[in-house]
Amino acid sequence: MVSLLQERRTPAGPGGAPPAEVRVAGRTLRPTVVFDTYWRFAAERQAVYERRLAGAPAPWSSDPILSRYRFTNCFRAADRVSQVLIADVVYRGAQEWQEVFFRTLLFKIFNKISTWRLLTEELGEVRWDTYDFRAYGRVLSRAFARGERLYSAAYIVPPPHLGEVRKHLNHLRLLEMMMTTGAPERVQQAPRLQDAFEVLLGYPALGPFLAYQYLIDLNYAAAMPFSEMDFVVAGPGARDGIRKCFGPAAHGIEAEVIRYMADTQDGHFARLGLAFPGLRGRPLQLIDCQNLFCEVDKYARVAHPQIAGISGRSRIKQAYRHDAAPVVAWFPPKWGLGGLATRTV
Repeated sequence: MVSLLQERRTPAGPGGAPPAEVRVAGRTLRPTVVFDTYWRFAAERQAVYERRLAGAPAPWSSDPILSRYRFTNCFRAADRVSQVLIADVVYRGAQEWQEVFFRTLLFKIFNKISTWRLLTEELGEVRWDTYDFRAYGRVLSRAFARGERLYSAAYIVPPPHLGEVRKHLNHLRLLEMMMTTGAPERVQQAPRLQDAFEVLLGYPALGPFLAYQYLIDLNYAAAMPFSEMDFVVAGPGARDGIRKCFGPAAHGIEAEVIRYMADTQDGHFARLGLAFPGLRGRPLQLIDCQNLFCEVDKYARVAHPQIAGISGRSRIKQAYRHDAAPVVAWFPPKWGLGGLATRTV
């Protein structure tokens, strides 16, 4: 399959050719063909999001890869699960920081909308000050016994070993441990985003990738003071995408490569003649550039099968399936983006 996005030529002027090399963290990196695909993919994927948000009819892209397979949005906060988290978990309910922390991590540990709704339907308002391990565990265990999936397949959440038989019960114990050992206060009072990350990293079963993802979710809250441009951790998928864009020379400086992408995005979109308005004017942040590397890794398996990554994966597992559920495109008020219309996204 040849991507129409890959083949399309847009007027870019004298700076339209891909750079022969770039300097990142003192190293010389030589971009592959996937480097320009990264920017083209970002522009087209954001355009698809905007078309759907505006209520335009399908098809939303002529790119056969984007039309056939599932890819997340360019902006992490615009994805459906993040939208539910922001609107229905972080900003709905008591706004005391301990309560926001508890709700956010309870949601994110499972990262599945149906599990959150199950808990709220069975238990009412989710609150740390009324939390009962037996009640929460009973609801989850009954659903598990019925064969319901409690966890999202988006990423692997390792089980902590905290004395319970089932993974979901051990995760409740982990959340209890965090709440009773001052994690909410230490995260909020950390001087830098990286320091807050170190707090989460100190708990069982939270490796660097999960700790960073959870921290970004916590940082949507009004009580969190950090910028998404402060710090980044490259996950396995992002490292695969970086390898495909820059080759082995980028090994070990993945965070610096992600920052390079965020810092130079305007120049590369302009060089390729691509319109990229951002998210209501908000440019790609470090977390968004990290996620885009994951998505471009998948996209390149079909568009550029000759370019090898680290994992050796050659297929995209998730086909696109239309989701008719309406969602509200609503972002943390502290970002100053205003409200967006309710659409099927």
